[in-house]
Amino acid sequence: MSNFTATSDLKGDTVMIKHSDHFHGSDLETIEKIYNIRKEDIVSFSANVNPLGISPGLRTALAKRVDAIMSYPDREYTTLRKCIADYVHNDINDIIVGNGSTELISLFIQIMHPKKALIIGPTYSEYEREVALGGGSSLYYRLEEENSFQLDIASLEKELTLDVELLVICNPNNPTSSAITINDMRKILDICKKKGIYVMVDETYVEFTEDISKVTASPLTGYYNNLIILRGVSKFFAAPGLRLGYAVCGNSDLLKEMNQRKNPWTINSLAVIAGEIMFTDEEYIKETRALIASERRRVCSLLDNCKSIKYFTPTANFVLVKILREDVTSMDLFDAAIRRGYMIRNCSTFPFLNNKFIRFCFMTKELNDALLEVLLGILNK
Repeated sequence: MSNFTATSDLKGDTVMIKHSDHFHGSDLETIEKIYNIRKEDIVSFSANVNPLGISPGLRTALAKRVDAIMSYPDREYTTLRKCIADYVHNDINDIIVGNGSTELISLFIQIMHPKKALIIGPTYSEYEREVALGGGSSLYYRLEEENSFQLDIASLEKELTLDVELLVICNPNNPTSSAITINDMRKILDICKKKGIYVMVDETYVEFTEDISKVTASPLTGYYNNLIILRGVSKFFAAPGLRLGYAVCGNSDLLKEMNQRKNPWTINSLAVIAGEIMFTDEEYIKETRALIASERRRVCSLLDNCKSIKYFTPTANFVLVKILREDVTSMDLFDAAIRRGYMIRNCSTFPFLNNKFIRFCFMTKELNDALLEVLLGILNK
């Protein structure tokens, strides 16, 4: 939860709010209290969730099969894993499912128990937390703004010293929306293989990319036993509350140990049914990809006309923007947007970023236009 202080006028109305932390995409209850806005009325451009919501087919199917909660799911989740395997074009034996990708990250780190991890950042803070909970420490490899937050493999190799046991990569990366191609990922894996380093790749946003085959590392799991890929349904399938995650890994010994440590039935019966529907819903998948691709191009073309900002070419369903005006901060834009019911991400608490960076995701055309009207109205003054 975010910390804040407020001063009030004589009538008790809040006139100024000072934030000492950021708001996560799920912090709508906190926003509701501070700004006196019902969370149901807030449009979250911060959560990076598919603007289409869950598919109509899924909504209908779950309602019809609600009695499934009267039975335990298959302990091996065979049908669900088969659907996922077909979806990612891997073997069913390379798939493990969990209660969100967070559970699988925790399991993996508990087993690997890395004393030292190198995290490519700025990025999601949960990786560092999990390593610390396992008794290890983390260092960051810094993606440089001057290089548009693109990875420099030669520079990375120098940081991959022999005492590094784990390399953590978010691809596409949050919050930069930059991506590592599969060809470059192969080079990274070769370096890590030679040095005995395991690589954990979080592909939460890969399905939003223009061409998944150029980014996803899932085909490489058959060649590298030092690679594990994490994904989930929270963002692309708009189901963060379902808590369904999965990993793709060609290391059978690692998957066996993860399955042995994992609690049984961590995925409930309705989540299993939902997953089996989601991964085969071709119409929904195609519609989502078309919408994001179209709005990504259109929004960026509009941002091109604003001289007060610099944006970094996005590959995922969100864009990182730098404010160039000295008199405007990320909190100024956050505050202006939330007062209109739009929540963006103030990126000042990400490693290597400051109070000149914001991130927002691509929603529908109407909502994107409404947000840009607020942001550009301030930036173009």
